[in-house]
Amino acid sequence: MSAPAITPVFVRLKLSLLRNGLRQSGGRKAAYITSAVFALLFAALQLIGLIALRGHAHAESVVVLAVAVLGLGWAVMPLFFPSGDETLDPTRLVMLPLRPRPLVRALLTASLVGIGPLFTLCLLVGSVIAVARGGAAFAVGAVAVVLALLVCVALARAVAAANVRLLTSRKGRDLAVLSGLVIAIGAQIVNFGAQRLGASGLGELDPAAGVLQWVPPASAIGAVHAASEGAYGTAAAQLALSAGALVALLALWSRHLTRLMTSPDGSTLPSAESAAKERSSTGLARLLPAGRTGTVMDRSLRYVWRDPKTKAAWVTSLAIGLIVPVFNAWQGTGSVYFACFAAGMLGIQMYNQFGQDTSAFWMVAMTISSARDAYVELRARAYALLLITLPYATLVTVLTTAMLGDWRRLPEALGLSFALLGAMLATGAWTSARFPYSIPQEGYKNVAPGQTGLAWISIFGGMMAAALLCAPVIALTIWLNVSADGDDWTWLLLPAGTAYGAALSAAGLKLAAPRTARRLPEILAAVSKG
Repeated sequence: MSAPAITPVFVRLKLSLLRNGLRQSGGRKAAYITSAVFALLFAALQLIGLIALRGHAHAESVVVLAVAVLGLGWAVMPLFFPSGDETLDPTRLVMLPLRPRPLVRALLTASLVGIGPLFTLCLLVGSVIAVARGGAAFAVGAVAVVLALLVCVALARAVAAANVRLLTSRKGRDLAVLSGLVIAIGAQIVNFGAQRLGASGLGELDPAAGVLQWVPPASAIGAVHAASEGAYGTAAAQLALSAGALVALLALWSRHLTRLMTSPDGSTLPSAESAAKERSSTGLARLLPAGRTGTVMDRSLRYVWRDPKTKAAWVTSLAIGLIVPVFNAWQGTGSVYFACFAAGMLGIQMYNQFGQDTSAFWMVAMTISSARDAYVELRARAYALLLITLPYATLVTVLTTAMLGDWRRLPEALGLSFALLGAMLATGAWTSARFPYSIPQEGYKNVAPGQTGLAWISIFGGMMAAALLCAPVIALTIWLNVSADGDDWTWLLLPAGTAYGAALSAAGLKLAAPRTARRLPEILAAVSKG
């Protein structure tokens, strides 16, 4: 007696999971329906836009790059949104008597049910229509759409299976917080790319498309264009690449499924060597000052390295602080003053210092009994921030200056950066005591419900105050640049800006310390809300 087919069972299971998920709450149902409507509307508009691109000289480059980016999105989706599809976790099936190959077929078919595959199908169909000319090209296009769609889905499944132990752990779920970094950096790259295309035209895409047309799944769409040009040998080779990639991904997926079904989960059991290493002090900790200052600095730096949301905020600030000045300098439209963006992005990390502690702030609060204790606590946190920010801001400023070749303005750019950093340390310390708010540890929100107003006042109000505090240095910079013999004295802006920033930060810490000591119960209640 042959075993019953499991593919229809898994398709019904996928539909049941979607239906039961929508039944959990009205809010979840509304969010799902709204996102589905917007996704399908965007897919329809995208399909129309691709059809309108038909006949354009650079249509092939556009669609090849679009499909390549789509494939990349399918590859990273399981890493940043592991909870988006419950069927991405095959470890839930380990107790069932299922063989890998039938399981791969069933899961692959079930994966084609959803908004993501439908969106992908619309983009692929529009891409084929944009470049296909002639019956042979459309015949190749029908095969290409199927192959590209299956490659995308199999790629996502293989990545998920390879990382499922990580993705289903606490650290793996915290990895999703870093999706904000991908979005932030991607937005900057798209912005600069759009500016470059607006100035140079779509022809700039041709070199990249020429390479990516041989990379699955974009090679399937490249085959359609090749068939339109009568290059049937090239079209066959590109389709063969996509088919080969699909076979390889399915084999890799099956291999990881076999391993998951037969091997124990030891991902959460640290080795004795790593445990001993964890207990020992790091080399950096031994270099920090003794006493409370060194302890607080060590704790703050550990937050940056270990806490997912703190790490995400720092990595995002580091990336954007470098991308904005360097990309503008690379395009020839920047200025050395754009390097101040690095100091500004990292200075934001001084705001809401106690919010990153969440409910654990009570242990810090127990050690603060006077304004002096509060001052040492805030000063040590500022030192930890400066340990990263000062060399980083200097590096970005020097790199931007080197790319522009405007070395004469390096001292004033550094002076402005250091003054801005000092002003943000001052206002950040004060707003941390005056407008604290909680950062939820779970999910994607960075502000607890009901505290959005506090976050806006703390960050944007503090940034505006920092800009006003920097007004004297900005005015001095402008005066020296417009003065007849001011160029001979612009080097003074480096020591002046550094001294002014240091004075501002010291004054801000002094003013914030008494308020912090007085408002400890209110701060603890605010940061523990999430």
